[in-house]
Amino acid sequence: MNAEVARRVDWGDLRPRVLSAVVMLVIGGVELWLGGAPFAILVVALTGGMMWELARMTADPGRDLSLWLGALAAGMLAVNLWSPSPWMLVGLLVPAIMGATVQHAKRKMFFGYALVIMATGLSLVMLRESLGLAPVLWVFAVVIVSDVLGYFAGRIMGGPKFWPAISPKKTWSGTVAGWLGAAAVGYGFWAAGYGSWHLLWASPLVAFAGQMGDIVESAIKRRTGVKDSSNLIPGHGGLLDRFDALAFAAILTAVLHVLVPLFPLVKG
Repeated sequence: MNAEVARRVDWGDLRPRVLSAVVMLVIGGVELWLGGAPFAILVVALTGGMMWELARMTADPGRDLSLWLGALAAGMLAVNLWSPSPWMLVGLLVPAIMGATVQHAKRKMFFGYALVIMATGLSLVMLRESLGLAPVLWVFAVVIVSDVLGYFAGRIMGGPKFWPAISPKKTWSGTVAGWLGAAAVGYGFWAAGYGSWHLLWASPLVAFAGQMGDIVESAIKRRTGVKDSSNLIPGHGGLLDRFDALAFAAILTAVLHVLVPLFPLVKG
């Protein structure tokens, strides 16, 4: 990269993004390695935080019940994880229904994305507990690598926008770079014996799901007129800003696991 390109590219947010990412990787990595209750508690907390952010963004004036809805989401997921049963799954609908009831102006938006948040929390814990460490590491690696490569490729190469009306910063160059990076992650896991050959095609697909998750969250922010879902994470905005891609990626992985043998049934 020559000096002219370096001056043209805006790297002002790189340092806080990197520092925040390191902190998140350390905390998330330890909890993921431990699995069980520590990882479940982290996921429950993240689920409550994301629901809180969604409720804040979509609240009507005078109807901000975001703290209560965040607590309700965390509570209902915790109940499902500690007392799993088909009947308890219905409880995952409660935060979405309650939120759509009190958020009159944007009830359809709230209901749909609230279901995504609840499904994300359940998918992450179920993947970790049923298949072990490798599948969740793969999902995180696919999302992180595709996001990082997309960020740098988009900033350096630029080019046509992927979906300018919704996400004006996302480019085709960054999107394709993310797919290639995801494919490399899938090959690495397969070559190391931590997954089946299905990872070769599933990795770019999961990366695309993550990119669409980013776009959907961007659409919600544009409709509600906010720049970030919150300011909880320096350089990244809020939890939804950071984990929007992971949400769609985790849900798709849980669905693919039912359809094809992505990983051997060996826990670790």
